[in-house]
Amino acid sequence: MITRRPSQERGHANHGWLNTYHTFSFANYYDPAHMGFRALRVINEDWVQPGNGFGTHPHRDMEIITCVLEGALEHKDSMGNGSIISPGDVQRMSAGTGITHSEYNPSRSEPVHLLQIWLLPREKGLTPSYEQRTFTPDEKRGTWRLIAAHDGRDGAVTIHQDVDLFATILETGEHVTYRLQPTRHAWLQVIRGPLRANGLSLQAGDGAAVSDEERLDIDAGETAELLLFDLG
Repeated sequence: MITRRPSQERGHANHGWLNTYHTFSFANYYDPAHMGFRALRVINEDWVQPGNGFGTHPHRDMEIITCVLEGALEHKDSMGNGSIISPGDVQRMSAGTGITHSEYNPSRSEPVHLLQIWLLPREKGLTPSYEQRTFTPDEKRGTWRLIAAHDGRDGAVTIHQDVDLFATILETGEHVTYRLQPTRHAWLQVIRGPLRANGLSLQAGDGAAVSDEERLDIDAGETAELLLFDLG
């Protein structure tokens, strides 16, 4: 079974400096039918205006993944990390017992477009930690590239939950297949579309919950980019 989460039905807030869409309930957007999927709790698609950002704020007991799609994001945190996150970079923070951090668009002219993803950790009270890796477009073209994993294999960032996160970029007419093991579930998040998943049409911004499927066949109608979460 595949259930589409249409882009236009997501929660939305425009604060001027931040234009944001929420796949699941977040901040002032609350929908009891969309509180998350398995361990996946948040997918926010954000556009942050030049010279603006998220001031220093706290988190605890959450796995936070940031993927920049366009522009650049400047990161600082209470662990002493400071970095610029650019397209192709994947940043992972395990908030654990508690961290504070800020995220800022350092550009004077260009907005930054990003996905912010939260996953519930397998246990509370973990020691806070941080990783950032770069995955080039060529690594994702026409194939599934593992970018985050519970065991950090194949150069992926390590997330403290039974989740593997894959990315792919497909050209017009390209096809990829993903096989789900029994008892596993998947969430698809379309970055660019259109594409079809087992015949279901999906557009940019759409998500889809997948359960009781042995195989996913993905076909790109045009150049497409997709995340796939394989969840326990």
